Amino acid sequence: MSNNIEALEKTLPIAPLKLVAMESCKDLGHKVNDYLVSFRKDTINEITTSPLYTNYKSNSYLVDCSCPRFGSGEAKGILKETIRGTDLFIMTDVCNYSLTYSVNGHLNHMSPDDHYQDLKRIISAATGKAHRINVIMPFLYESRQHKRTKRESLDCALALEELNAMGVTNIITFDAHDPRVQNAIPLSGFDSFDPPYQFMKALFRAVPDIIVDKEHLMIISPDEGAMHRAVYFSNVLGVDMGMFYKRRDYSTIVNGKNPIVAHEFLGDDVTGKDVIIVDDMISSGESMLDVAKKLKERGAGRVFVCTTFGLFTEGFEKFDDYYEKGYINKVITTNLTYLPSVVNEKPYFVTADMSKFLALIIDSLNHDVSIGNVLNPTDRIHSLLEKHNIKR
Repeated sequence: MSNNIEALEKTLPIAPLKLVAMESCKDLGHKVNDYLVSFRKDTINEITTSPLYTNYKSNSYLVDCSCPRFGSGEAKGILKETIRGTDLFIMTDVCNYSLTYSVNGHLNHMSPDDHYQDLKRIISAATGKAHRINVIMPFLYESRQHKRTKRESLDCALALEELNAMGVTNIITFDAHDPRVQNAIPLSGFDSFDPPYQFMKALFRAVPDIIVDKEHLMIISPDEGAMHRAVYFSNVLGVDMGMFYKRRDYSTIVNGKNPIVAHEFLGDDVTGKDVIIVDDMISSGESMLDVAKKLKERGAGRVFVCTTFGLFTEGFEKFDDYYEKGYINKVITTNLTYLPSVVNEKPYFVTADMSKFLALIIDSLNHDVSIGNVLNPTDRIHSLLEKHNIKR
């Protein structure tokens, strides 16, 4: 963190910073703004007359905006203050289903498609005025439709091309389902960040007695697609890993996907060991819970689930049940997407706060400094692990 601050102090911002937190992520946007205000109060202490430092220190970088709708459901994007000449960062959460709007008197919950359209409206309002437009979309829109099987649309690639054509310079996302989708815009900025440091920080805080060594802990990949996450965790923590692979019925489709017939395990004995299951998202949660149950049946100790996006599309009833039965001990997810307030009542639920991390990314990009240290959290995890071992 200190190395990043030193780099920022020695580098000019490319333009005055402004932040748009769309209605879908107001709370996260305000937290990010508070960190940006705090960062900049502690840097660049000398008075400068450079126009690039105009409003460098501010009580708020947030821009007021809205997307009001007509009775027919049509909408428009409005920026309520000037953003001319600024380095504009637009934050949106395409998974926030809690927001609603009316269509001919009927109440609709906003879908990812609705949020994406509102994002484009705000970009359209800023195009030709802002010096640079950057989009922060933690859950990448249509990221699960990243490849074509037979006669299917390529929604994620099309969305990236569309944003690029609208003048977006950088797209910042987290734990992209398949980062190779950035090949759709090879000449534009695309960064996918991962939260392993925030996961471990939250886990150590929630479970201070966890022992991190090969005799007491194991990392589990719930399927072959999450292998790279599990490999990184196991290497940086110095523990073993195992994986499940899904046997699917490719002859049928249920809820848009081929149903899982069985989970098969590959790896060493988990008897008596705590296990951490890592993946990019919990959708319905059935696959993750099935893996947790099978690990307990194999004699695993405590089961901790770490996932970047907790969507919980079918609610929490089954998670509550599995917690009561002892199949899961903690579920750790980030606040990058909407979480209903009921999660705060769940004894197994832990939130990994990403607002400080996001603020650091924005500050680094605004100064056009390397984000290599941000992309690679290995040293910070090792430092965190040393502190944890001392406390324990």
